Amino acid sequence: MPVRSTPWPQGTPCWVDCQADDAVKEAQFYADLFGWTVDQQGPEAGGYIMAMRNGRSAAGIGPKPMAGTPSAWTTYFAVDSADETAKKVTEAGGQVVVAPMDVMSVGRMFVAMDTVGAIFAGWEARDHSGAQIFNEHGSYSWNELHTRELDRAEEFYAQVFGFDYTEVGDGKTMRYAMFTPPGADEAVGGMNDDTKMPGEPGPSYWLTWFQYDNVDEGVARAMELRSEVMMPATDSPVGRMAILAAPQGEMFGIIDTNVRVGDMPQ
Repeated sequence: MPVRSTPWPQGTPCWVDCQADDAVKEAQFYADLFGWTVDQQGPEAGGYIMAMRNGRSAAGIGPKPMAGTPSAWTTYFAVDSADETAKKVTEAGGQVVVAPMDVMSVGRMFVAMDTVGAIFAGWEARDHSGAQIFNEHGSYSWNELHTRELDRAEEFYAQVFGFDYTEVGDGKTMRYAMFTPPGADEAVGGMNDDTKMPGEPGPSYWLTWFQYDNVDEGVARAMELRSEVMMPATDSPVGRMAILAAPQGEMFGIIDTNVRVGDMPQ
């Protein structure tokens, strides 16, 4: 069981949380789907709910900061200094949406919009180091940016976090960049060029993938819980996967990395 009790290295996706109109109901949805237990953090935490898997923190769910905004999962990147990283965001052409602030004694954070319009957050760990469980059933396993401006996104995140990129795909039907922070030995997330995907153009966004052992059962269970299937269960070289929309609208992916079909495109 992959677990962690210390802060994540800078530039690594270290936490995910969901903002919903009714955080309690959405927490129950994910508890039913992923087997989470949910822990209300008390009034001082503003209604924030900690989701636990096997006694370890897996994700967060909280009320929306502003009514009328879409429900969404947010990817948090580990940062050594929230203030310094927020400054780099501005210097790279992004926008700081929520200025660096202390979250009680658990950490310091900011929320930002990158140069292609996707929202993400930075987390400077204190008492809360981030996800304590990952890459196992019911916990997050991968975070990826979907955008139709991949080159511009790569430049921004390279300036902010120093990412190096490894691109896969033929450049015609698929273009995907996996990013590696300085000092890391392997990629920690990805970016997808959505111009290679069918359908109408949409806004850029970060998608969270959760490990789910047996994706077909996961899709069926999610539908029982009033989810909508955005992408049906599909085999791939990295796992069998599906994309779902939760009852309050936020999208997320489920993937079984134990079931792999085919080779990665070069």
